[in-house]
Amino acid sequence: MTARKQRAESPHSTTGHEPTTMTAVVYSEYGGPEVLRLDEVDLPTPGDDDVLVRVMARSVNAGDWHLLRGTPFLVRLVYGGYRKPKFPILGVDIAGRVEAVGMNVVDFQSGDEVVADLSKNGFGGFAEYVSLPASAVVRKPATVSFEAAAAAPTAGVAALQALRDVGKLQSGETVLVNGASGGVGTFAVQIAKFLGAEVTAVCSTAKMETVRAIGADHVIDYTQEDVTERETEYDLILDAAGTHSMRSYARVLRPTGRYVFVGGPTRRFVTALLAGPMLSMTGGKRFRTFMLNPDRDDLAFVMELLESGDVEPVIDRQYHLGEVPAAIQDLEAGRVTGKLVVV
Repeated sequence: MTARKQRAESPHSTTGHEPTTMTAVVYSEYGGPEVLRLDEVDLPTPGDDDVLVRVMARSVNAGDWHLLRGTPFLVRLVYGGYRKPKFPILGVDIAGRVEAVGMNVVDFQSGDEVVADLSKNGFGGFAEYVSLPASAVVRKPATVSFEAAAAAPTAGVAALQALRDVGKLQSGETVLVNGASGGVGTFAVQIAKFLGAEVTAVCSTAKMETVRAIGADHVIDYTQEDVTERETEYDLILDAAGTHSMRSYARVLRPTGRYVFVGGPTRRFVTALLAGPMLSMTGGKRFRTFMLNPDRDDLAFVMELLESGDVEPVIDRQYHLGEVPAAIQDLEAGRVTGKLVVV
């Protein structure tokens, strides 16, 4: 079979017929997990520059339930869909196997194991297949499972960019990670250690051992101690929970320290976005709000960290595709350590 014919082939052509549908979790109105339904939808057709990926695993992110509910309202303005969702299938983090490639694609072929962030390409991860530009795809290391790879695109890249690019973390500095047991937090603890930092992690009592196991030098139980009342000061605070005000965190920042808001309640996000620049003008301390920039090179670097063993995704539970509503409900309720993966 020639390469040209192989690229045009349907993913199921060996069965003697070409299916036109696939199973996906869809929604057509904003609401809670109850508006999601498992349905048969059209199988995507890759364009000349695209790859068709059979999704083996995908992870659930806070963005999924924000898009599901259409809240905060800014979500509707950014992603379209003022009255109803613009994209009927949620899911941004995927890992899978290439089934077919477009005529112009030369870097990938059928059978390649890949990972991708779909947030700039119409979402669609909660489905059996997804078509996306080859330029958005990264190879999955052979030693990294599909489940581990699927946990990394959003949370892993967010942690990397927040620490390295926004927080300007340097080797030998001290870092406080608030919300250290969450998706971004578990990656942040490990990446900060990889970058040479001394890491203090904040989490609940039940999650302390998990956070210690991934490398935190010090662990604070927020149910027993208010970290903003400590005498210790930090070079960098990465806030992935938004449990205190920026002014409170300022008390435990060194004179040239940096605070980076990564995630938390909407009101905290808005405050950080608006008040951060003003607080940064009053002294040497800097207050920033992090916004994820999906980046192929950064995702490839995170895959290298997984391959080397410097970072190991913390996967709380696995679900099947039909259980996506339950997975989103669990994430929204905060009943998660690390990541949830759908297989």
